Amino acid sequence: MQFLCKEYQDGNPRVRGLVSDTRIHLVPSLNPDGYELAHEAGSELGNWALGHWTEEGFDLFENFPDLASALWAAEERRLVPHQFPNHHIPVPEHYLSEDAAVAVETQAVMAWMDKNPFVLGANLQGGEKLVSFPFDTARPSPPTPAAAPRPPDYEDERPELQESPDHAVFRWLAISYASAHLSMAETFRGGCHAQDVTDAMGIVQGAKWRPRAGSMNDFSYLHTNCLELSVYLGCDKFPHESELQQEWENNKESLLTFMEQTHRGIKGVVTDQQGEPIANATIVVGGINHNVRTASGGDYWRILNPGEYRVSARAEGYNPSVKTCHVLYDIGATQCNFVLSRSNWKRIREIMAMNGNRPIRRVVPGRPMTPRERLRLRMRL
Repeated sequence: MQFLCKEYQDGNPRVRGLVSDTRIHLVPSLNPDGYELAHEAGSELGNWALGHWTEEGFDLFENFPDLASALWAAEERRLVPHQFPNHHIPVPEHYLSEDAAVAVETQAVMAWMDKNPFVLGANLQGGEKLVSFPFDTARPSPPTPAAAPRPPDYEDERPELQESPDHAVFRWLAISYASAHLSMAETFRGGCHAQDVTDAMGIVQGAKWRPRAGSMNDFSYLHTNCLELSVYLGCDKFPHESELQQEWENNKESLLTFMEQTHRGIKGVVTDQQGEPIANATIVVGGINHNVRTASGGDYWRILNPGEYRVSARAEGYNPSVKTCHVLYDIGATQCNFVLSRSNWKRIREIMAMNGNRPIRRVVPGRPMTPRERLRLRMRL
């Protein structure tokens, strides 16, 4: 925060462009209870677990709804996307009940995500030096037909690694951070506590490294438009004050480069033929089975790797619009706007509803209308 403010005031063109063209939100601490405990113990007396949980005993990173498992269950029943969405999956009702085991911090973050149309996010952690990306949830292996029924408390020892529809995009975002870090990609020394799990790249899919359900990353991806990753800044979770400057130098370029990735892909506005914005319109990218929605002003952002994409915009009561959008290698999202024309289907459904969803009787020329038919015709008109 200090760096952005100072460099902006000093006229740094890169920082000025970033601050002027990007809406940047910074949360100093997601878990102030845990931070206070770790701060009191310090680096020598603390361990990796100190400060991990809230005062109520919640691990915030695993306290979000497990939407990935719900999506995969719907896919197995072939309900996606016609009956079960592949994006903006709603929060289960049982999770919103008063007696649900949900931390107040988790509830606040979920409300924050719903309020702001975030595009890209990173939660900063410690104890390792790598970037982790979704899915964090491991998909259970499908049972064989001859296998015996599984007990309710069964845990799959060899879960299936499920890649997200935006796996290639997530890998690029993770590499953009790790490659700009001064030492994150130098994995020849091994990991902080074990051998290297990143295939010498400094990045790893969460389910391959540390499978967990209900992570903040998976929830953000499946419930909002935001692509969220976990950045583990360094091996020491609570470094000395004398080491902070070097830790900052290690991560400074990575943080700037990562924020700039927000402007990679396509962006635009969806309007009707009168120029009015259409909120909650669905943006579909061909070949990627994960959609995004427009914000209240009809605007949208979709991070994509360089290439040519067939993109369509769809909204209730409108005819869909399709166009080809090109994403270049340079930073700067390609403008891809859509104008939707109104569809007759909305009016047809209204007339059908007025008729009790029964087929509308066709008026035959030359045959006198009954009083009921005449009344219905007047009501429709």
